[in-house]
Amino acid sequence: MTTSEKLRGWLSGRLPSDWFDGEPEIVVDREEIVVVGAIPAPETPDDASEAQRAAAVAGRVKQFREDTRERRMAIARELEHAGGRKVAWGVDVDGERTLFTTLSVPVMTRLRQPERQILDTLVDSGVARSRSEALAWCVRLVGRNSKEWLADLTDAMSKVADVREAGPDT
Repeated sequence: MTTSEKLRGWLSGRLPSDWFDGEPEIVVDREEIVVVGAIPAPETPDDASEAQRAAAVAGRVKQFREDTRERRMAIARELEHAGGRKVAWGVDVDGERTLFTTLSVPVMTRLRQPERQILDTLVDSGVARSRSEALAWCVRLVGRNSKEWLADLTDAMSKVADVREAGPDT
């Protein structure tokens, strides 16, 4: 059983059943556990403008965040103690994802001059304020444009983990 499966099981028993529509999405990495659940979209008139719909969604997200704050914090403390990682929360309303306080973790990297020049171009053009922000921008762009490939890679890594678990004890 993977860490993600254990966390999913623990959370399914611990989360209030009326918080989310269906099972929440749980993403785990080395530093953080992110729990994102779908909540119902607010009702708006058929002739509502995009601005009105966006404001209604923002209001729904704020209401959920405020109404669940104390219980989310208590659950997060338990999970942080058990899982050794920080916990962040988010909601999905009608395809619009909003993450509450999440970690911004420094990542050490070494880049050669051609890669630094790319980052500096992004900074000099105003796309990013710093090399760090430019690198984060590049990573988000790769993630968005390589979703299928990254999903295949993640699936392959999961299969390798399954094979290792099934192997003989060493």
